[in-house]
Amino acid sequence: MQKLEVFGANKLKGKINISGSKNASLPILAATLLSNKKVYLNNLPKVKDIETMINLLKSLGSITKFNKNSLIIDNYKQNKNFASYNLVKTMRAGILVLGPLLAKFGNAKVSLPGGCAIGTRPVDIHLKALSKLGVKYKIIQGYVHAMAPKGLIGSKIHFSKISVGATENLIIASTLAKGTTILSNCAIEPEIKDLVNFLIKMGCNLKWVAKRSLKIVGVNQINETSYSVMFDRIEAGTYLIAAAVTEGNLKIKNIIPKIILTEINTLRKIGAKITTKKNEIHIIGNKKINNVNIKTAPYPGFPTDLQAQIMVLLCKANKKSIVKEDIFENRFMHVAELNRMGANISIKGNKAFVEGNTKFAAAELMATDLRASVSLILAALTTKGKSVINRIYHLDRGYENIEKKLKKVGAKIRRVN
Repeated sequence: MQKLEVFGANKLKGKINISGSKNASLPILAATLLSNKKVYLNNLPKVKDIETMINLLKSLGSITKFNKNSLIIDNYKQNKNFASYNLVKTMRAGILVLGPLLAKFGNAKVSLPGGCAIGTRPVDIHLKALSKLGVKYKIIQGYVHAMAPKGLIGSKIHFSKISVGATENLIIASTLAKGTTILSNCAIEPEIKDLVNFLIKMGCNLKWVAKRSLKIVGVNQINETSYSVMFDRIEAGTYLIAAAVTEGNLKIKNIIPKIILTEINTLRKIGAKITTKKNEIHIIGNKKINNVNIKTAPYPGFPTDLQAQIMVLLCKANKKSIVKEDIFENRFMHVAELNRMGANISIKGNKAFVEGNTKFAAAELMATDLRASVSLILAALTTKGKSVINRIYHLDRGYENIEKKLKKVGAKIRRVN
């Protein structure tokens, strides 16, 4: 099994190009199932979750050709509606094929999803909302057996809770439903806006009618489409934090700064010096790191996917900080490993109390999930000596060429078998 060795104590300096967004690519890939024509996607990241989703599409009958960061999908023979546990178990986004398969075929059998062990991630919000479009379902031996006897029929749906996955599934399903669907209390993450833009390019009829409300009029024809996926804002945030934690000097390129204003403003409060251009952020880390209190929230709040990374930075702050996790109930699994490196973090319910003034020490470490694994790299970059991070397959699910990108800006890091 592969490991990462990190030799710390280097200030990162240089330029990092941000890859396409994993979290935007996955629902867009699922949505390609709506089409029987060719779809050309650009700026896909080469990460494990994308590979898994492409394999899932292939298992459903899609013909795919992946070259560098571009993918051609042809669904003229796509006729299967069974998504196997073997492909869905490693990735929660697998459930997103349920909506398009129901829209296209009127029935589907899809495994309940897997992914990181950071909470229950219930799909009941997806299923209750789909039932309002005329879907009947049962869960048998870990599979959702769903059918729409009269086809999908447009409806008014108010999500009981803001859910990224449920919003994505219902948007995709509603595009081919008969009549009009109004979705309210939608998640409005940039990745969802990217999905909507992609569907509009395919010839679907979608319009935002309020901040969290979307009107979708069903269509019966999909166009051949070419689309470029947005940048990965979580990857961008991770490298911004890497610069701040190492007192580095980085230019983060291929991004749209206004999409990550919350993260930029948080880092400014913590003490980093940040300037922005149209497609670039320049960050210089400060020796003095200020404490702040943070709570994760749906967009435009602070993202849960950067909570572990920002906690590493707050460990080095001059005073105590509090991090409140309001999205997932089990997302403090990195804390035990950071404490082994010398941090002083205590957990009470959904709050982490970070004491600050930490001098991290090198250690052998275990990654527990995707974002936890990258937080351990950030901590290891600030130490003297060699840290070893095990189970980095988590990392490969969401970060493209992370050690190459970090090496380019001065990190001493290598992958070993």
